[in-house]
Amino acid sequence: MTAHRAGVVAILGRPNAGKSSLLNAILGEKLAIVCAKPQTTRSRILGIKTLPGAQLLFVDTPGLHDSVRALNAILNRQAQEAGDDCDVALVLFDLCTGFGDDHAALLARLRERGTPTVVAGTKLDRARAREAAFPPLGSEVALRVSAHSGEGVLELVDALVQQLPESPLLYPEDDLSDRPLRFLAAELVREAATDALEQELPYALAVEIEEFDESRSDLVRIRANLIVERASQKRIVIGEGGRQIKQIGIRARGEVEKLVGSRVHLELWVKVEPGWTKRPARIKALGYV
Repeated sequence: MTAHRAGVVAILGRPNAGKSSLLNAILGEKLAIVCAKPQTTRSRILGIKTLPGAQLLFVDTPGLHDSVRALNAILNRQAQEAGDDCDVALVLFDLCTGFGDDHAALLARLRERGTPTVVAGTKLDRARAREAAFPPLGSEVALRVSAHSGEGVLELVDALVQQLPESPLLYPEDDLSDRPLRFLAAELVREAATDALEQELPYALAVEIEEFDESRSDLVRIRANLIVERASQKRIVIGEGGRQIKQIGIRARGEVEKLVGSRVHLELWVKVEPGWTKRPARIKALGYV
């Protein structure tokens, strides 16, 4: 009889390498927010995949990048700590943009720590990715995947399972995440706002749930603040005649309804908090640590 395997898999790589998309594809559920703008993942979200004979605890980490801002420094530290603490590392790189010195340095760090590692080239559904060369590796397992088409995803999961240590279940088999619904709902609101807003504004935006009322069986009431750093940003989020925030609410409500499996009444407000991205205590309070 084959021993049961379980452990933590850290998903590591640059911003926009497809980490969140791949996590959602593996889980078969939308857990992590996905956006074309880079650096939208801000917290270590645990996604739980339970299989016959194995349980994988995926940690979706912020993309590794250079920045001196307090928020970005915290995000980098989260990703590095996840790589240091995991049972298996999954290093992703975009096949279209290639494998860089930063990926090589990350692999060297993982080898030094003796961490079992799988390297996956992502976005295989794109034409350029089909012709991309894979970098020379050491003992790491190497695969190509597409979260969009699903190609290679099952093979990737199998490869990760083989690297896991022997262990009983670490979470109940029907759990999807260790994060509460109100945090996941806040992330879906932030995803809708990030997609709708100008290129730079999303990095000064946070979402905080003030009310999450599930007292009715047929309706969840949610009141959330969209937090920005300046009054000028508040005007952009609200939009002329309130049109922008209305559109954000319409999209977010649809995604949150899928998450909670019920109708949702979503009320959004915009709040100015100057310099919140520079205050570690506030960043922690918002759940980004």
